Amino acid sequence: MPPEHQKGRFRAREADLSALVHQKWHFGAREVLLGLAGALLLGWLFCLPRQLFKGTVYSTVVESAEGELLGARIADDGQWRFPPADTVPSRFATALVQFEDRQFWWHPGVNPVALVRAAVDNAKAGHVVSGGSTLTMQVIRLSRGKERTLWQKIIEAVQATRLELRYSKRHILALYAAHAPFGGNVVGLEAAAWRYFGRPASELSWGEAATLAVLPNAPASMHPGRNREQLLEKRNRLLERLLKHGDIDADTYEAALAEELPEAPLPLPAWASHYVEHCPRGERTRTDIRLPLQKAVEAAVDLRSDDLSREGVADMAALVIDNRSGAIVAYVGNASGRCCPTCP
Repeated sequence: MPPEHQKGRFRAREADLSALVHQKWHFGAREVLLGLAGALLLGWLFCLPRQLFKGTVYSTVVESAEGELLGARIADDGQWRFPPADTVPSRFATALVQFEDRQFWWHPGVNPVALVRAAVDNAKAGHVVSGGSTLTMQVIRLSRGKERTLWQKIIEAVQATRLELRYSKRHILALYAAHAPFGGNVVGLEAAAWRYFGRPASELSWGEAATLAVLPNAPASMHPGRNREQLLEKRNRLLERLLKHGDIDADTYEAALAEELPEAPLPLPAWASHYVEHCPRGERTRTDIRLPLQKAVEAAVDLRSDDLSREGVADMAALVIDNRSGAIVAYVGNASGRCCPTCP
């Protein structure tokens, strides 16, 4: 065979071998990339614990047959933290979203625009002035309790996108409301509503809802007991934003501005206190006790006890039972057992 033919055959074989190597390398790289993508997807799918707030202890909360608060006991860790509710009152939800995360209802757990804006603001200030975290990311941070670093924020962002797949927006909002700090040893919206305003969160005014919406932003340095001017300023700015956004009208805005801030934490209701003591700790219990009847029976027992004390009767108790159902509808352990003025 002529030399030129041998050279041509060698070049053809060399070209075939090169094509085969290139094809195998391309196929191998694709497999590696697909494997890596699959691993990342699996990691993302399983990056979130089954129970976000596992190990969290809650206050003992006891309600009447009508759903009103009879009494509560502080959680084992010394915090007023009511068991989570399924929903968040609309006024607080509106105020919170306007203050903390205006894109909450639309973003997938992370708001890139907010993160970039926070990075620019922090760079200009030379220190951290804004975090850029969404409410979903804040739920993750509250559940993890880790130090606030850049790496932890990345983890929060990844887990936040996974949380959005697991729960609805309203459920995420409820998780935040139940576990956000509200100053001192008050944790969660419902506990804060009772401790600061003496009523359930569902009955808060716009001014009260706005006050509680801004509190978790800096609970350690600002709560109703101190730094009142800063708290009032933040609340009023939020009310103005709600007005401009059309969430409240001008009359509601003026009325909310006129509302005063709470002076100090209030004692919680203490009806049927002996009954409350025997309810399951750390849980929310709905009883058969009828609050209007309970109040009337306690008043009658206190009045009658005052009369009998002159005759040497030291104490009284009363139990009212519904004969048809056998349910306890009023319970008085002793004549002086209703109030707890030194409630922490």
